[in-house]
Amino acid sequence: MTDIYADTTIAVADTYAGQVAARLDRLPFTRTLWRLVFLISLGGVFELYDLFMTAYIAPGLVRSGMFSSGSVGFFGINGIGFFVFCTFAGMWLGCMVFGSIADRLGRRSMFTFSLIWYSLATAVMACQTHAAGVDICRFVAAIGVGLEQVTIDTFLTELVPPQGRGKAFAFYQFIEFLIVPVVALLGWLLVPISPFGIDGWRWVAAIASVGAIAAWWLRLGLPESPRWLSLHGHEGEAERIMRDLETKIAREAGMAKLPPAQRSEPVVGDGKFSELFKPPYGKRTLVLSVFNLTQTIAFYGFGAWVPTLLISKGIHVTASLQYAFIIALANPVGPLLGIWIADKMERKWQIVSAGVGISIFMMFFAKQTDPLWIIVFGVLVTLFNNWISFVFHGFQAEQYPTRIRARAIGFVYSWSRVSAALAGLLIGFFLREGGTMGVALFIGAAMLVMITAVGVFGPRTLNRSLEELSQ
Repeated sequence: MTDIYADTTIAVADTYAGQVAARLDRLPFTRTLWRLVFLISLGGVFELYDLFMTAYIAPGLVRSGMFSSGSVGFFGINGIGFFVFCTFAGMWLGCMVFGSIADRLGRRSMFTFSLIWYSLATAVMACQTHAAGVDICRFVAAIGVGLEQVTIDTFLTELVPPQGRGKAFAFYQFIEFLIVPVVALLGWLLVPISPFGIDGWRWVAAIASVGAIAAWWLRLGLPESPRWLSLHGHEGEAERIMRDLETKIAREAGMAKLPPAQRSEPVVGDGKFSELFKPPYGKRTLVLSVFNLTQTIAFYGFGAWVPTLLISKGIHVTASLQYAFIIALANPVGPLLGIWIADKMERKWQIVSAGVGISIFMMFFAKQTDPLWIIVFGVLVTLFNNWISFVFHGFQAEQYPTRIRARAIGFVYSWSRVSAALAGLLIGFFLREGGTMGVALFIGAAMLVMITAVGVFGPRTLNRSLEELSQ
């Protein structure tokens, strides 16, 4: 036992928090760390089910008579565009207002709380009989989704060493996106019918409530972030968790003792929101805010509107849900393929490359009338969207120190909720005025801005420790 901990604090910062950070960064990536990544990813599965459900129950909401897919005014409460708007407006509130709670109360507790929140709110939504009730419940549920997204990115970043951070986020997104084809399949099978006299979309929504039950089981297997504990004066618990991790990982790696910890910059607490706008974080905050404003237009502008875009091409609602299901099958494939390059190619250039691909393939998708080519280019847009997704979650989280990481992620990520909320309305506008090609041009313009911001001004983060990046 003594050998395992030998040299764990050699040449590290004087603060205990700095020692913990250095000890975490030198851990080999063994089964224990992969298990923690997997458990966090399972929480993301329920989050993504709830999020992508928006696209696949939309035709069912129209079929029920409560909503209309046509023009009902920019903020008509019974329009699908407003339903999408409520989803992302709620996520904005969860990211922007509630995201900082994880900096004060811890990652593990917020992970559990937000999972229960959106699961229960979605179950209540399934019982609503008026458009206003559905919109309100969707808004409330989405607050929990926004908080969950911030917490997962923060939690995962703080547990994983820099040499495996890209792979960890790719694997997390792979597990998370496995649920998207499931949602699409349920939408295809249930939305057009009414099992036992209950609208199919209600069944799809009610299934999301199982996340509340899973939350308690997931919580039992997850430790609190040692980085967060050591920074907030809980040194005893942080040390217990660290020693448990080090013992298991050393045993799994077949080591008599772990490698010595490298030098780490001092880690201090008492972070303030104003730090986000001061050097060295001000430039990063601006770049990531612009990035989030634009990337979501492609990700949700396509993913959340696939069935509706297909219907606009003259495809029947049942066939559109079938095609959307086939396209959705590609969602886990992108992150799975990305595991092989996640920690080999600089993250900013991965984002730029994916943005170029989205622009090109979205234009081809808009031009197609043959079902085969519609599906092919729909799959390609999905793959490149998912490439951006698994890269940027880690990319933005690793650019801020532990003391402000959750509130920083919440702030920059909240801009993606703003753009997604407005995109839900704007894509409805472009679809009405210019058809699928109008939507493709809108997404292409957004990708051009994103590519410029990240490619020119984004920092390099590959294989750098969180403490090094925070200086």
